[in-house]
Amino acid sequence: MALISRPRAPLWFGRLSRRLCGRHQACMGTMARPRRFTVELPDCSLTHFVLGDATDHRDARLAELLGPPGRSYALCVPLAPGEGCGPRVQAARVHQRLLQQLRRGPLQRCQLSKLLGYGPGDQAGEAQHGFLLRDPSDHPDTRRDLLQLLGSCQEAARPQLAEFQADSQGLLWQRLWELQGDRQVQVDCACVLPALEPHLHPLLPDLLNSAVFQDRDAARAVLEECTSFIPEARAVLDLVDQCPKEIQKGKFQVIAIEGLDATGKTTLTQSVSESLKAVLLQSPPPCISQWRKIFDDEPTIIRRAFYSLGNYLVASEIAKESTNFPVIVDRYWHSTATYAIATEVSGGLQYLPPAHHPVYQWPGDLLKPDLVLLLTVNSEERVRRLQDRGQEKTKEEAELEANNVFRQKVEMTYQRMENPSCHLVDASPSRETVLQKVLQLIQSSGR
Repeated sequence: MALISRPRAPLWFGRLSRRLCGRHQACMGTMARPRRFTVELPDCSLTHFVLGDATDHRDARLAELLGPPGRSYALCVPLAPGEGCGPRVQAARVHQRLLQQLRRGPLQRCQLSKLLGYGPGDQAGEAQHGFLLRDPSDHPDTRRDLLQLLGSCQEAARPQLAEFQADSQGLLWQRLWELQGDRQVQVDCACVLPALEPHLHPLLPDLLNSAVFQDRDAARAVLEECTSFIPEARAVLDLVDQCPKEIQKGKFQVIAIEGLDATGKTTLTQSVSESLKAVLLQSPPPCISQWRKIFDDEPTIIRRAFYSLGNYLVASEIAKESTNFPVIVDRYWHSTATYAIATEVSGGLQYLPPAHHPVYQWPGDLLKPDLVLLLTVNSEERVRRLQDRGQEKTKEEAELEANNVFRQKVEMTYQRMENPSCHLVDASPSRETVLQKVLQLIQSSGR
């Protein structure tokens, strides 16, 4: 096996100790900058831990999560040095590639959870996405297999492997490993300690312009980074660049209709547009919809940039059409942002950004609708409609059907959107009843 050389600094756990530890007594180095981590538990709560010097404190929850029986490992994808969104795009692609590799081959024996590393402050750019792996059988080859996987990474900023181990006194330790030739070499270690839960979810400083884009240029910069490996990204950018940045809505109403799948949104938008003799538009628009499958398979930052730019393409169409006709838009910015927030913010409802957080604000450079309607139905009715459709489920439909917490997060996020906010419409009654209710709302808003 070839010798794998890699830089010693910076270690992804923030230079936890400058002394190697063959014994626990050698693990007492002082951290220059502690790093913290959070893991989502099966009950959708989050547990946080930090790496530091040994203490007498023992935490039963961490011991159950990271200690025996079995063995736990962790890895996070660091950001390479550099300005702009390039390092974030590269890290997201490495993270996705590792996820695909962890889900096949011998490492399928490990139970996989999302892991988020973050700094002690609330600065953007500190979050590192990764994985917590638990091998219930403590297979003797797991560490070697993981090291070989990480050794195959060609990026300058490579993930490192952390292994958790409990000592005879019940203290938890994290050890960093490298593969050097045929040797597995321990390069660092630190004690695992419980950490206080931060006031806000630690991902929030990085959510803006990594999952929710607040202006056209931010989303455009991401796709610009992708043109070398996604040829369709250049085609999307060319279309966006043909749209003027300064646009205004015409004299006719613009109504955006949002809703979870199977709320009757598609049928209603068609009926409303026919009743009002309005132009019906969709986001993303047909000019880029042919590439949805390509971008749906990409990491979050790339996928959300694609959908965000789709909104700006639709805005250009709205500006033209609303000079002569009312316009109905089947999904717009609210759905793009809502699914990004609900997907990226781990844990249950309590971890969503608080009301009035900037992430819920409409982008300042995107044309606003006059009214946003959010269709809602109870979960039982929505499931019945999905079954009656008899169609293959999208990823979002499957997630909404299987994960009640995710559905609640989507609904809550929609309701926290501001400027403009969403007007809730109960879509459970008959189609005609819902249509008349919506037409009344549109008429009232236009007065």
